[in-house]
Amino acid sequence: MDGSLLLDDQLCFALYAAQRAVTAVYRPLLDDLGLTYPQYLVLLVLWERGETTVKELAAALRLDYGTVSPLLKRLQAAGLVRRERSARDERSVLVALTARGEELRERAAGVPGALLTATGLDGPEIVQLREELWRLAEKAEVAADRTR
Repeated sequence: MDGSLLLDDQLCFALYAAQRAVTAVYRPLLDDLGLTYPQYLVLLVLWERGETTVKELAAALRLDYGTVSPLLKRLQAAGLVRRERSARDERSVLVALTARGEELRERAAGVPGALLTATGLDGPEIVQLREELWRLAEKAEVAADRTR
C-alpha cells in the first residue's frame, strides 16, 4: 500500500468520498432549514457556546477568519445571527444568535440522527469512527505544522 498511486488505496480519497456522501445525506435536511452545511456548523457552535467572538468561532470550526466572515454575513442577512464590536475590545467582533436563530435550533434537532438512520450505523460505531477521525485529524495537524 505504501507508495501506491491507485485511487482506491488513498486515505485522502476515502475521506473525501465519505465527506461528500455524509454531506449529501444532510443536504435535504439543511435545505428545509434554509442552511448550507458550513452555516449549520456555525450555528452548532453558537447553540453550544452562546455568544462568542469571531476568532473563537473560527478556531472551533478550524477555519480562518476570511472563510468565517462571509458565512456570518449570510447568516446575519438571513436574520439568524447578529455581529457587533465588543465593548471591552474594539478589535474583537462578537457573534450571537437572534431569536430566529434560537428557534431554528428546535427544527434542527433531528438533523444529527439522520446520519445514523440513513447509514444504519449504531451509536457505538459512530463513537468509534468519530474518535478515530479526530485522532487522524490531530496527527495530520501536527504533521502539517512541522512542514510550515
